[in-house]
Amino acid sequence: MASAIHTFRDHRDDVNCCALSPTLLATCSGDKTIRVYSLSDFSELPFSPLSGHGYGVHWCCFSTCESYLASCSTDAAVIIWSMDTGEIMFKCEHPGRSPVRVSAIASDSSVVLSGASDGTVAIWNFQSKTLRRTGAVTEASVVACSFTPCGQMFVTGCTLGDLKVWDLDLVQLHAEKDAHDLGVTCCRCDSISQADGEAVKFRLVSCGQDSQLKIWIISQHAASGCRMQLLHTLKAQSGPVLSCAFSSDGQLVASGSVDKTVALYDANHGTLLHTLSQHERHVTTVAFSPALPYLASGSMDKTVIVWRLGDGGSAQCAEATAAVCQGRKRAGHSRLLVSDWAEEHVAAWLAEEGLEELVSTFKSHSIDGPELLGLTKDTLAKELHVGSVGLRGKVVRKIEELRAALVGSAAPDEFLCPITQEVMKDPVIAADGFSYEREAMESWIGAKNRTSPMTNLPLQTTLLTPNRMLKMAIARWRATQ
Repeated sequence: MASAIHTFRDHRDDVNCCALSPTLLATCSGDKTIRVYSLSDFSELPFSPLSGHGYGVHWCCFSTCESYLASCSTDAAVIIWSMDTGEIMFKCEHPGRSPVRVSAIASDSSVVLSGASDGTVAIWNFQSKTLRRTGAVTEASVVACSFTPCGQMFVTGCTLGDLKVWDLDLVQLHAEKDAHDLGVTCCRCDSISQADGEAVKFRLVSCGQDSQLKIWIISQHAASGCRMQLLHTLKAQSGPVLSCAFSSDGQLVASGSVDKTVALYDANHGTLLHTLSQHERHVTTVAFSPALPYLASGSMDKTVIVWRLGDGGSAQCAEATAAVCQGRKRAGHSRLLVSDWAEEHVAAWLAEEGLEELVSTFKSHSIDGPELLGLTKDTLAKELHVGSVGLRGKVVRKIEELRAALVGSAAPDEFLCPITQEVMKDPVIAADGFSYEREAMESWIGAKNRTSPMTNLPLQTTLLTPNRMLKMAIARWRATQ
């Protein structure tokens, strides 16, 4: 089901957190540094390690676009780093200078959230770099936070054991008292939400000092408000569970524990799929790749292990792993048309298809999406010097599958307007972070609807911003049909 494919041993103290983007791995540690690696060949980036914190770094996370990385520390600072240059874009000091235990970036990168040991949270405007809101959310330490899929709400967890749901004005929408006896240690929202009538539903996974992992469903209804229901309580690990995460398609859940193991579950049925036992001390962090069948785990043994999912195991495991690779909602190369792939997306695809040995060759020849689609057995042999006949044949077969999918596929979900369910002609981004057909959204607002069609939460503004990148992607897709 899973096999360790690489172990990093660069940190000089406990690894506190790791994060994955479609092409990068970031790790942070008590040694005050953040390290950033390429997933194509596991090399450390030239600007790594990042050194800007005065004390140990507790948490790090990528923006959805992969351009930014947020980190937070006992020094009361949240730093936003550029993933192009490794430079500090801006630095936020938490009000009261309390140690910051956790941070998060909204899915649309509009706001940054930080949670501190004094029980307060702070919300920062990403663009203006100014403090938007701050306030107390608990009498204990805030040790966990996660934005909902829409980015208009967030969940906090504290050392008292409570889970709470908030909007961006710090209005409490729901409180689940004593969700974990002895305290919450981590919580993560699924990246996928579902509309059910007038309600929007999404899942939350949480873990705690009670040695339990819990999967919840949270529903937000315009009339009845926010509700939270427990779906599964998972007890496969024998010690406090320190970290948890959903896979990008929501099919899998992973958790790391004081018992030195990583547990992998089927998120829908709550069944244990596999237990990974290679760390020598407490597993403090787990994270899934949004684009590759990879899981990363970090530990107090100062190592980070990257696991490849799908290397055997039961049919159920294989099916779950295939869902990770093919999930239509995930970020990364699978959400783009092949003709829009850059070199790093091609590298990610090669690794996903078990063709890792060709990554360096393709990168040295600057093979992007359009060039990938034009490759033949002859060009592979004569220009890329791929010597194995069998390997050339496998690559060509995989490319033919991409061509067939490109020509014959239905419109991707992200090209459809949530209101009309038709392919958009003039997509715009609303204040809720979702993209809509301009005419449909203007009609929605014109009917004096000041709530989001997707979340039923109030829209902070009726301003609509053209989504030019999406418009160009739709135009390219139309040209292939």
